Formats: sequence, C-alpha cells, structure tokens
Amino acid sequence: MSNELNTVTIDTEKDTEAVVDNAQLGENVENAIELKEVEGLSQGTIVMRRFLRHRGAMVSAAVLILLVLLVATSIGWGPIPGWWQFGIRDISPIARTGGAPTMGFYDGGFHIGTHPFGQDNIGRDVFALVMRGAQQSLTVMVVIGILATVIGVLLGALSGFFGKWVDNVIMRFTDMIITVPVIMVGAILGVLVGGANPWTLAIALSFVTWTSMARLVRAQFLALRELEFVDAARVAGASNARIMFKHILPNAVGVIIVNATLLMASAILLETALSFLGFGINHPEVSLGQLINEYQTAFATRPWLFWWPGVFIVTIALCVNFIGDGLRDAFDPRQRRIPTKRALLKAEAKRTAKAAKALANSAKTGAIPAVSAPAAAAQGSTGA
Repeated sequence: MSNELNTVTIDTEKDTEAVVDNAQLGENVENAIELKEVEGLSQGTIVMRRFLRHRGAMVSAAVLILLVLLVATSIGWGPIPGWWQFGIRDISPIARTGGAPTMGFYDGGFHIGTHPFGQDNIGRDVFALVMRGAQQSLTVMVVIGILATVIGVLLGALSGFFGKWVDNVIMRFTDMIITVPVIMVGAILGVLVGGANPWTLAIALSFVTWTSMARLVRAQFLALRELEFVDAARVAGASNARIMFKHILPNAVGVIIVNATLLMASAILLETALSFLGFGINHPEVSLGQLINEYQTAFATRPWLFWWPGVFIVTIALCVNFIGDGLRDAFDPRQRRIPTKRALLKAEAKRTAKAAKALANSAKTGAIPAVSAPAAAAQGSTGA
C-alpha cells in the first residue's frame, strides 16, 4: 500500500513538473518570438505591427472605412458630391406595398430597386434618411471624441503633475460632474443648445464627457512624474510645461488614444439616446436616434423603418470598440500573443533534440550530464 502511494505521489509530481515546464516553455517561446520580431524597431513600428495583427481591429477598421465612404458619398457631405438620386426631403410615389424595401429576393431573383431601405408613410427614401442620420451621428461622435479628449488630458495632466491643492480642486470638480447622470445633463444641454445643430450639441456634450479621460491621465502622470527622466529634465532646467507635454505626455499617449476611441463609441450612443428621447437633434435635421423615435410605433407593421438606423448605430459602436481593443493590445506590452500548439510542439522538439545532443556529447567525452533539481528530486523519490 505504501509503495502504491509513493508511485501515485511520484506520478503526480511528474505531472506537475511537466505542467510547469510547459508553462515555462510557452513563456520562453513567447518572449523569444516577441524579442525577435521587435528587434531594432521603433516604438511606433512595434505598435503598428501589433495593431495590424489584431484581426478584430482590422476587420472593424475596414468595415468602418467602408461605412464612412458610403455615408459620405451617397447623398453628399459638405464639398463631397453625392451619387444617390433621392434627398432627405424628396417625396416619391410608393414603389412597393406599404413602402417595403425594394432590395431583396422577389420576382424570381435579387433586386436592389430604387428604394433599397424602403419608404416611410409619406414617400421619403429611408436610405437617404439613414445616410443623413449617420452623417450627423458621426459628426457628433468625432467632435465629442476630440474635445472631450483635449479637456480630459489638460485637466488630468495639471492634476497629476502639480498635485496638492491643484489636484484637490480639479478632482473634486470632476467628482461633482460624475455624480450627476450624464444623460440628465446631456438632456438639459440638448434642450438648450441642441435642436437642429449637431455641432453645438457635440460641443456642449464634450463638457460633461471628459471625466473618465481626466482620471486616467491623472493616474498616468502621478506614476510617471516620479521616474528618473523627469528628474533629469528638471536638472537640465526644463520648465513645467515642457516636462508635462514634451516628456511625460508622450509616455501616456497609448492610454489616451485607447480611451479616446472608447469615448467616441460611448459618445455616439449618448447622442442616439438623447435624440431618441427628443432632447438631441430635432427637425428639420435627421439623426439615427431621431429616426428610431419617429418610427418606433411602426415596428410591428413596417419594421424596416426601425431596423436600418439600429443596424448603423450598432455597427459604428462595435467597430469603434473593436478598434479600441486592438489599440489597447498594441500599446500595452503586457498583452502578449499566446503561442499556438504547433509552436509549442516545435519548441519541445528542439529542446528534446538539444538535450539528446548534450547527452551524446557527454557520452563521447565521458562527462556526467548535469541533472536539474526537479529531476534529481524525482530520482531521489524513486530510489526511496
């Protein structure tokens, strides 16, 4: 019975050692692959290569680019001319019963027709309305992303670098804004400055969406200001502004870029929610949230009026989020690629061949090969 227990113990120890060795092997392979790939490359090149390897981010970027091209060129956007035949205020006869989409499989084949997204109850083209709504939502998203990032970076940098009473004043002001629901503040600002102008709505919402960025930048500055390169810059006579924006800020740019993309994704959802509730963009302009609000009663009878704005909202938000995930993985050195099973087997074969070669050389020279501590312990247990 004692021998059986010893045998079970030895097998368990060997299995544990094998698991540990495989984990160490995987980490060594991962480190070797990483070091070989980034050897002699700049930080920007390393980040770009990591980002390009992120399949989800690349697919999302391609989808978002195609979507922006469609939105910008279909009905025209600013100086860009449009190729679509209908505008947002053009009324035409109902092409199909109930204004159903002309795009689909019917009459023995697939057709696109003149109104691929359908028509509303008065004959307006839903495709043109959705494109215009997507333009307004993208405008709000980009403006909020840029302005809120600038405000958050500036306040977070001042708070984290100077500390003391500056940090207390800025952070207490930030906490005061955080305690108030963003949707409520956004509704008030939307009623005051929204209406038919998406630019004023975006600028107003930027002043209540910078708080998360400010907290993250503050945390980065609190950690980076204690490092040696900041002390060296002070000794060299650099001013506080130069230290903040020339030395510390470039080291925090990864966190800023990643959270700026996530901020843009939340911005389009905020604008959509406000427009759906009637506090955002209103007539005569069009937004995706307003379209959903306008046609929500027709969901049971004419669902295409509700589907297409929702599809564009979800697609834009998901694409921006996936791009943000890819940027996070690219900038964060702790986000490492997991080696494949094939790479692990290949590395294991190389290690076995190397060990066999070492044993063969020791046999020729008559030397005794070194035995690792776990193997020696296992041998000792077997002898006992």
